Amino acid sequence: MLGIGLKLHRLVLLAVSVIALLQTPAYAQLTIEITGAGANRIPVAIADFGGDPGSARTVTSVIRADLERSGLFKMIDPGGQVVTDASSPVFTDWKNRGADALAGGSIGASGDGRQEARFRLYDVNKQASLGGSAFVTSNAMLRAAGHRIADMIYEKLTGEPGIFSTRVAYVVRASASRYELHISDADGQNAQVALISKEPIISPSWSPDGGRLAYVSFENKKPVVYVHSLSSGKRVVVANFKGSNSAPAWSPDGRKLAVVLSKDGGSQIFTVNTDGSGAQRLTTANAINTEPNFSPDGQFVYFTSDRGGSPQIYRIGVGGGDAQRVSFEGSYNVTPRLSPDGKSMAFISRRDGSFRLSVMDLASRQVQVLTDSHKDESPTFSPNGRMILIATEMGGRGVLSAVSIDGRIKQRLSIAAGDVREPAWGPFNR
Repeated sequence: MLGIGLKLHRLVLLAVSVIALLQTPAYAQLTIEITGAGANRIPVAIADFGGDPGSARTVTSVIRADLERSGLFKMIDPGGQVVTDASSPVFTDWKNRGADALAGGSIGASGDGRQEARFRLYDVNKQASLGGSAFVTSNAMLRAAGHRIADMIYEKLTGEPGIFSTRVAYVVRASASRYELHISDADGQNAQVALISKEPIISPSWSPDGGRLAYVSFENKKPVVYVHSLSSGKRVVVANFKGSNSAPAWSPDGRKLAVVLSKDGGSQIFTVNTDGSGAQRLTTANAINTEPNFSPDGQFVYFTSDRGGSPQIYRIGVGGGDAQRVSFEGSYNVTPRLSPDGKSMAFISRRDGSFRLSVMDLASRQVQVLTDSHKDESPTFSPNGRMILIATEMGGRGVLSAVSIDGRIKQRLSIAAGDVREPAWGPFNR
């Protein structure tokens, strides 16, 4: 595990060579393994959809896999039964199978030559419809339609927004001289390459609208912060000051970035407009100040500093002023990341010589260690706040691991050929 200079130390290794947007080969798709589940899972059956058999299989397989992967649902075998959005289910049959909820649907041609995915969700015990919807889609977007249906089912049954339609950015070390910044669906599929480098890539950060990524490039023989538009591939230089420019983090309104600059000496937190103007210094302590992260209300910036003698987490107002210490338990706490509701903070703490994902309830200051691994880093919350994604090591190879905020639900994401690092979970689709 790297020390207080987690991001700064690795910046000197950067030398980005190519910017591209390419389809990733199939071997580079993330594979997700479920290693833990919730205690009280909801029994739900996803019946076979009607309509075109191939399209129906694609959509239902995505829905089932999404719900199973969440750890909150017990999937009931539909036994090959077809239930469409227009069906009148025999609820006693589904109750005898053990289902509390049932979803069915159909895939058919729409008027403009595309396809229409329809679904309806039922409460089996109450023998009532919980609602449904229809999505006009194409063959290439059938998986996306499945994710959207899974999101709606998840929200109806849990009361929380689903995250299956969101995206994840992460870095793959494909070889000793090839590093790739990938963007994939939340299930690891449909991966694309947004950035290729001969040297390591670090610190990807999503804009709140999901349309841009901030990152650091060393292509000009020094670390420079860029903002990269994913739709156009165009880039804007945000920080290219004397010395090091690193660790970009977006403000909630998407208008500013918090960055770490050494232009005035040392390592200090600044805010800067996304066009590179208006740099304002926040921290003044003669110490290493790094890894900034905005609070969801935009009023504070949380960061890591060794100003007290050991790496700890502090926060400072967006207008500057005195910093307040946030972490007190243990001698090494770094990489603060706030939950979307601002009530919890994920971070990495050193415990018995290992670096583990922890979460703090900011109201009570109670801390819970969520993992038993040894080299956790780069925590990032899902946009609904239920899951935290981290980079860790297993068998000497970099993998990603996701754990629920209560520690019960666990997943492991890996690629057969290559290390996976530096995850960043994107926002809800808008």
